[in-house]
Amino acid sequence: MGWLGRMLGGRQVQDDPVRQAALLRDVRHRFGAHLAVRPPEQVEAVTRLLDDGDGLAVAATIVGEFADEAHADVLAQTLELDRRTGHRLPVDRSNYRPLWRAAGAQLRWPLFALPGGLHPYVHVAAAVTVVGARAPQFVRATDPHPLLARLFEVLDLTAVGWEYGRVRVDHDAASLAGRLISTARDVRAAMKEPPSLPPSARELMRSNRAVDVWDPTGDRVVGTINLGAEMRPALLS
Repeated sequence: MGWLGRMLGGRQVQDDPVRQAALLRDVRHRFGAHLAVRPPEQVEAVTRLLDDGDGLAVAATIVGEFADEAHADVLAQTLELDRRTGHRLPVDRSNYRPLWRAAGAQLRWPLFALPGGLHPYVHVAAAVTVVGARAPQFVRATDPHPLLARLFEVLDLTAVGWEYGRVRVDHDAASLAGRLISTARDVRAAMKEPPSLPPSARELMRSNRAVDVWDPTGDRVVGTINLGAEMRPALLS
């Protein structure tokens, strides 16, 4: 994680790998589902904790680690399905939707139980917020393409959970999706030549499907979210 200050030429940006490792441990262990604190309050606290150059490096690491672990989990599940059924199911990190359409009933949505202990509505939501708030600095500091791909990957996995994985959408889920969309927009806007949108994003943007958003107790619907309607103005302008 010590790339940030070097890439910025030492311009008043922290670049302390030891501190970054300590920050990552702190965020990982002090926050998460084990706390009796609502995710929005935890996100705010983590965002404050990562509010400098070292924090930006940690935020990028969190997003990358989370996406990598989710991919590994989906791949392991798919290989097990292949073994049992004899039918090969391809896993494409740029578009999980065909896989989930074909086998969603047989797959476990991975985002709540990854081995690194990162929670999508706490650690990842905060990390995405930090990157979005400092998108121009991030783009100047390093190649943003890998992280941008991971942002879209996590958005894709979030959406397939809603559509095919029987994941109930509450305020925290909707908030994560909104943060992923806005941060992807901000990173792309800071790039001189942003890449083409991945297939999953293009498919979601063609959709006009509204999903009910439930209150945290799951007792009542408090609104709706339409990912396609949110993504089109954010990513096509």
